[in-house]
Amino acid sequence: MPLEDRFSLHGRVAVVTGGTRGLGEGFARALAQAGAQVAIIGRDDEKGQRVSESIAATEAAPLYLHADITQPDEVRSVLSSVLDHFGRADILVNNAGTCIHSPALDVTVEQWRQVMDLNLDALWSCSQTFGRHFVEQGSGNIVNIGSMSGFIVNRPQWQPAYNASKAAVHHLTRSLAAEWAPFGVRVNAVAPGYIKTEMSPVDDPRYRRNWIEDAPMQRVGTVEELAPAVVFLASDASSFVTGSVLVADGGYSVF
Repeated sequence: MPLEDRFSLHGRVAVVTGGTRGLGEGFARALAQAGAQVAIIGRDDEKGQRVSESIAATEAAPLYLHADITQPDEVRSVLSSVLDHFGRADILVNNAGTCIHSPALDVTVEQWRQVMDLNLDALWSCSQTFGRHFVEQGSGNIVNIGSMSGFIVNRPQWQPAYNASKAAVHHLTRSLAAEWAPFGVRVNAVAPGYIKTEMSPVDDPRYRRNWIEDAPMQRVGTVEELAPAVVFLASDASSFVTGSVLVADGGYSVF
């Protein structure tokens, strides 16, 4: 197989949670550019429609599905809708997530639950639902979006719930990879560092000292730089890779 064909996703269907903005939008666009048919999952219908139309202008038209993935029945409905629309499902990108900046002693029960419900429990529900389908069909690929925060403690902002959720995502990635490898299912994760998106305050002067000046590359990353890592893990280019957490943080966590 020619090298470029190993990165091709033609003939495959990819599902991206949290695909209506930021990283998720970038991942959906990159997967489509690699040839995949894409289903975008989110709760903001206006943004979902905008992203779908933007991708459809140059690639195969995506399917947008409104769903609250913290509800297991809605996750099952997503899989059913994807199979009805495309006839198959091959790739799941668990991207949806949230973060609350708050010192540990100030974190409320509601805040802790909000982060865990989306970052960990919903990811588990999606992985189990799609994983069952992948195991039954004898093939499938899950790419979880973790974070360098699963390895380090960020500063100056405190975010204990987020850090704990991403550490759990990394180890769940390894656990599922070990269990499902015999069934032809691969599970990997990407652990981004600070990435410039509309929701990330990377340009805030308060954070420059710790977020940028402390990083070996002295800058934040872009969605366009991160998205190819997801394509790599979703494609046959990484066919011997499972249970891995690919860190893409500009070297931030080496110190």
